[in-house]
Amino acid sequence: MNHKERFFATIERRHVDRPASWLGMPTTAALPGLFKHFRVHNIDELKVKLDDDIYPVDVPYHSPVANHIACAFPFAKSTAPDYENRTLTTPGFFEGFTDPAKVDDFNWPDPGLYIDPNECRASVQDVPNDYAVLGILWSAHFQDACAAFGMANALVTMLRYPSMFKAVIDRIVEFYLKANEIFFKATKGKIDAVLIGNDFGGQQGLLLSRRHVQKFVMPGTKQLIAHAKKYGLKIMHHSCGSVYELIPDFIDAGADIVHPIQALATNMEPARLKESFGDKVAFCGAVDTQDLLVRGSQGQVRDKVHELKKIFPTGLIISPSHEALLPDVPPANVEAMFQAVKD
Repeated sequence: MNHKERFFATIERRHVDRPASWLGMPTTAALPGLFKHFRVHNIDELKVKLDDDIYPVDVPYHSPVANHIACAFPFAKSTAPDYENRTLTTPGFFEGFTDPAKVDDFNWPDPGLYIDPNECRASVQDVPNDYAVLGILWSAHFQDACAAFGMANALVTMLRYPSMFKAVIDRIVEFYLKANEIFFKATKGKIDAVLIGNDFGGQQGLLLSRRHVQKFVMPGTKQLIAHAKKYGLKIMHHSCGSVYELIPDFIDAGADIVHPIQALATNMEPARLKESFGDKVAFCGAVDTQDLLVRGSQGQVRDKVHELKKIFPTGLIISPSHEALLPDVPPANVEAMFQAVKD
């Protein structure tokens, strides 16, 4: 199987020669150590060396205030948006707002001004033909809504002034639908799947009740997924943390892959997920980055991957349990993970 064939067979839970795998997206600080260890000069050479199956492509976004679509909204009162140093806890523009008619007081950006279709096309034209191409959309409407108020204030507003919260999150969804449409049209036929999502989980449970996620967040999620499905794309839905309770909602919304399996979070044990949902959805992740990849031996990493392959002969993209591989992960453990995938 080539990379793309293995990716589709894995997420459709069909027989594979070996499970699909993905490095994830190493942070800028992690790259020098990886390049040195694997004796490569860039990310493309690294991916060839590891022989993983997914090639991530960001939506190119350039505005006067941001060079990443995850920072498109300058909500923060005290800091400029910065991808590496974002926070949801700083006071936001809508802090204290209660009247939904005031939603237009914010200068909402027009993605059509800041996403160049030609740059979108260029971002995918050099991807090797047999890779599964994953558009990194994020479209994190809930997290952006939290930033719009400041997180504590956002959750209070959700409960006390629900129409105000809804007015803001709906406008954020409108932005992403327009932004994604530009990207989808420009890259039509060149991408296979997209990653969207929000973080709903902590280490031991949800950050807010399932009922409130269903009421305030999932309607936008369903719109974003339905939009991507019109272009024939598979959906990888992201949420860190303990989100076992929400997986049925992700499935109902149309997710094809749940990402990541944060292996040490409550109720996120791979065997439990396989038993509960293995016939309904695929997963990505499960190689623990909180402890195992950071402190474990290469032998322990290989043993874990072998265990995962027994639990999920297919249906799991083996990958670190967080999309952003950090510099505290020894490159030798990354090598052990990918060696074990191919054993």
